[in-house]
Amino acid sequence: MPIKSPAVSINRRSIEDTLVKGVLFACAVFAVIVVFSIIFFLLKEGYGIFQQAGLLDFLSGTEWKPETGIYGTLPLIAGTLLVTLGAMVIAVPLSIGSAIFISELAPPRVNAVIKPAIELLAGIPSVVFGFFGLIVLTDWLRVTFDVPTGESMLAGAVLLAVMAIPNITSIAEDAISSIPREYKEGSFAMGATKWQTINRVILPSALSGITAAIILGMGKVIGETMAVIMVTGNTAIIPDPLFDVFSTVKTLTGAIAIEMGETAMGSQWQQALFGLGLILMAITLIINLTANFILGRLRGRQTSRGRGSGKKQGILSMISMPSENINKIKKYIHWLLILILSGLLFYLTESILITIAVIFSAACFYLISRSISPKNTQRAAFMLIGLSTIIVLFMLGVILYYIISNGIGAINWEFLTGYPKDLGRAGGIFPAIIGTFYLIGGAIIMALPLGVCAAIYLTEYTKEGKLTSVIRSAVELLNGTPSIVFGLFGFAFLVLFLDLGISLIVGQIVLALMVLPTIIRTTEEALKTVPVSIREGSLALGATKWQTIRKAVLPPSVPGIVTGAILSIGRVSGETAPIMFTAVVFSQRFIPDSLMDPVMALPYHLFILATNVPNSQLNQAGTALVLLMIVIGFYLIAILIRNRYKKNMKW
Repeated sequence: MPIKSPAVSINRRSIEDTLVKGVLFACAVFAVIVVFSIIFFLLKEGYGIFQQAGLLDFLSGTEWKPETGIYGTLPLIAGTLLVTLGAMVIAVPLSIGSAIFISELAPPRVNAVIKPAIELLAGIPSVVFGFFGLIVLTDWLRVTFDVPTGESMLAGAVLLAVMAIPNITSIAEDAISSIPREYKEGSFAMGATKWQTINRVILPSALSGITAAIILGMGKVIGETMAVIMVTGNTAIIPDPLFDVFSTVKTLTGAIAIEMGETAMGSQWQQALFGLGLILMAITLIINLTANFILGRLRGRQTSRGRGSGKKQGILSMISMPSENINKIKKYIHWLLILILSGLLFYLTESILITIAVIFSAACFYLISRSISPKNTQRAAFMLIGLSTIIVLFMLGVILYYIISNGIGAINWEFLTGYPKDLGRAGGIFPAIIGTFYLIGGAIIMALPLGVCAAIYLTEYTKEGKLTSVIRSAVELLNGTPSIVFGLFGFAFLVLFLDLGISLIVGQIVLALMVLPTIIRTTEEALKTVPVSIREGSLALGATKWQTIRKAVLPPSVPGIVTGAILSIGRVSGETAPIMFTAVVFSQRFIPDSLMDPVMALPYHLFILATNVPNSQLNQAGTALVLLMIVIGFYLIAILIRNRYKKNMKW
């Protein structure tokens, strides 16, 4: 038997490493290709509207009446920005308060309950939020404020705020928890109270992470589709006055989702809708660039401050010597908020006396608060922080209670295994359940290997440079791209250009592209938890780069990778916008036996029942409950794996 020489063996391993690196590189670059493909096909399908209507007129026109050939997007842009602004005004204080409570105030046992509970909000599908908003929230607003309809900008803002809270809270809590313990101990040693430490040491140090949380939350709100469609009234007008919170509005995403099915192929109207997709992509790009710029500046300032002084001196300056500029900015912000809120109050009450009384009371409160003792200030601050957490948990409780209490009556064997009858008012949802799992399975089978390979390349084979920066930027842009834009891309490229038609395979591809950045990011984080010493030890024993990754790095990273996959499954389970004109139909009496067949899906089935089928309340609630249980089940599994992994991880 011939003996293989060491040189031949080394050469083969070198070739294997080179081939593997090439495959991993191709997977990493795939995200860049997808981003450019989305932009290209949106331009291809939407460029005609800019030629015919003119870019300036398209962006600044004050009327959106596509059925008569009038394409002015300003009402849609205004509706999108106003709903987003309202949502962030509600979500930001509640989210930061909840993050502070979880990271700094809650006992470990309380924290173990509250944090997963808030994270469950992120797992509720947008169409379930929309269903709750349409049935409960809009009716409550109509009765409480005695207005003709509760479908309004305010309803959209409240619903989107609830949807943004878990994302902002989670990222902000991670940023706050990452602050070194020495900062807190140094602050306490210098006589600061717990609130002074939080306010003047922890929050400024975590500012970059909190800012990122807010910007990412804003991106999620801007790109939301289904919930907005169901509660904002969908009237393409600019509110008059601008902050008439009870005015109906129409957003960019809402216009695309509602009107795409009404357009003729290749028509000017269809081109205009693709133009709206380009506007959404541009807004997403601006948000990502702004976030990166702000985070870079904040990190630079924090680094220079840390280098310029020791920890003790830096902590002392944070506690006892805030700069005059910061004090001035805080003062201006306080008075600006008072003026804005006073103007809104005057609009709502139309009473100058009430407005003056509120301004006077606010001014007195501000002046008195400056003379309150640190202990009393801490009590008031902690009370507000605790109240914000209670409000968030109350929102979760109300939504879950309504869905469960109203949907449980529909759940039986016939409902789960039967086929829809009478437009979904009777019968079951079995084809929708199976179709949902078909979409989930195909999407994960496609996205998981691509995402894991891309993450391995970014983590193990590259150093920070221009190429890595481009790939990461593409992944971030892909992650922030609104789901409806993925639907537009799937419709333009897969349905029309490749002529695949509305089919299961198109839905699977579109959903796979959506969750690809999630898998890449979670896999990267899992790989980074493996100590460098493990890699160095493997290489020192003669293993190649790929052998080290495959046998020493990947095995301990598996729980984190699985968590990312399960979170992705939870996300695609509840998505409606990207599949509504690429993969799904409302009702069919058979299970698809080919990837080229359309499918039913629970999110789309619920949307049509809630918005187009009267007298179907029981089956609406039952469908919502089944969808909610599927999605929350996946998120609970991910949370359990994460917690178990943290307990068992010992390096």
